[in-house]
Amino acid sequence: MVRSILIVGGGTSGWMSASYLKAAFGDKVDVTLVESDRVETIGVGEATFSTVRHFFDFLGLDEQDWMPAVSGSYKLAIRFENWRGDGTHFYHPFERLRVADGFNLADWWLKLGDGSKRFDEACYLTPHLCEAQRSPRMLGGGLFASELDSSLGRSTLAEQRAQFPYAYHFDAALLARYLRDWSTARGVKHVVDDVVDVARDDRGWITHVTTRESGDLAADLFVDSTGFRGLLINGALEEPFISFQDVLPNNRAVALRVPRNTAQDGMRPYTTATAMDAGWIWTIPLYNRDGTGYVYSDEFCTPEEAEQTLRDFIGPDAEGLEANHIRMRIGRNERSWVNNCVAVGLSSAFVEPLESTGIFFIQHAIEQLVRHFPDENWDPTLRDAYNERVAHVLDGVKEFLVLHYRASAREDTPYWKATKTREIPEGLARRLELADSTLLDPATIYPHYHGFEDYSWVTMLMGLGAEPERARPALSHIDPTSALAEFELLQAEAAELVKALPSTREYLTSLHEQGDSSAGSAPAQ
Repeated sequence: MVRSILIVGGGTSGWMSASYLKAAFGDKVDVTLVESDRVETIGVGEATFSTVRHFFDFLGLDEQDWMPAVSGSYKLAIRFENWRGDGTHFYHPFERLRVADGFNLADWWLKLGDGSKRFDEACYLTPHLCEAQRSPRMLGGGLFASELDSSLGRSTLAEQRAQFPYAYHFDAALLARYLRDWSTARGVKHVVDDVVDVARDDRGWITHVTTRESGDLAADLFVDSTGFRGLLINGALEEPFISFQDVLPNNRAVALRVPRNTAQDGMRPYTTATAMDAGWIWTIPLYNRDGTGYVYSDEFCTPEEAEQTLRDFIGPDAEGLEANHIRMRIGRNERSWVNNCVAVGLSSAFVEPLESTGIFFIQHAIEQLVRHFPDENWDPTLRDAYNERVAHVLDGVKEFLVLHYRASAREDTPYWKATKTREIPEGLARRLELADSTLLDPATIYPHYHGFEDYSWVTMLMGLGAEPERARPALSHIDPTSALAEFELLQAEAAELVKALPSTREYLTSLHEQGDSSAGSAPAQ
């Protein structure tokens, strides 16, 4: 039996792995994590998918348990600003499209829309809550979509049925610290030391790692959470890395942590992605600060130019703040599970954080590891199935992100001009050709699970200015009464929710004060 796991590397991926594996297997499997106190973590992933609630529910954690400890806030959508080059914006929400007479509201909007409202405003509730900075929860804690407000228990991404209406923003370093305390309280062994060597047997399987002060650490299964270095998977096992830079050239970022006065400015319940001359800037509002960064390609912009652009974008609040410059390895390993080593997080794969996929990749990887966990026979079909699913997720997200650039109406700088001539994945080329004539649907988006549903593909194409030339011909033969009523109902519901819901700041202040008054940084066993 596989009875011991050694996780090499801490940070978000290491401690998410440790906590999840301990929650899944309890005392049946020994889990140890070794990390150096001299290696700084990237801290990627301050914004998430709504499906991250499966992770916290699997650990048995409620929002009031963990959000105050990690400067947590709500994310209802991503707001895309200036991606058409004209200063306009739209929202990509966590919300499925409603349906009238067998066709979704996006189809009906193409037929009936008069231009008085943006597509996203007409077809979704969420943009109205975002514009009004509303919390998705009432002051009593109830969710505005009450039918979705129950614990998922020990469920996984594979069991996602309904679309939950929000995700989270949080400080990744604080989350790692919280999960460290949660994990060690439940029996995960924590070793703080430098790994100086990785030993392998005659088959090439890892037998142990050697540390500077703690000697050799052996295990049956090793998890590589060493970040872009890929100390085990790429270093010791020499697994090839497949770069995505031919289609996703953004390979650098510069970030600032910006203090914010929420009493004066309020709190935005969304991530913002603002298109710039050589990339885009993220703005992620945490409870007590903004995480802000410029993602760019060094083919079109120097680090010095990028930092100055970011400081100019932020304004006086950026004065005196220390910038963090990050080199990003964009792509994935050919295989993320090799022999008895599984790479999770940045050591496995990474793409630019345009759709907040970093934490999602970690969650998906550890869920799949539990699902495909081996025994003493090390059945290769389990390993191969794991690698196939991880590759599908990465390749699907790659396509979805390339769509953002290819479909954008911007062509005003050398960077944006290049997005229209750069090679794109063959599958995406076929999908974009189809999207010129009709909206994509579940049968025509990337065919394997990758975290995004057809409404996301439709929303991005419509928001970026790449909507079909005309509505579906069938709609000319269907009475639009039901569709018009659904549009009106949506607007009425949005207005009522804006009136009824508290501001995001008001609700989160209550939640954080409640958390601050509770004892301990992690819940007791």
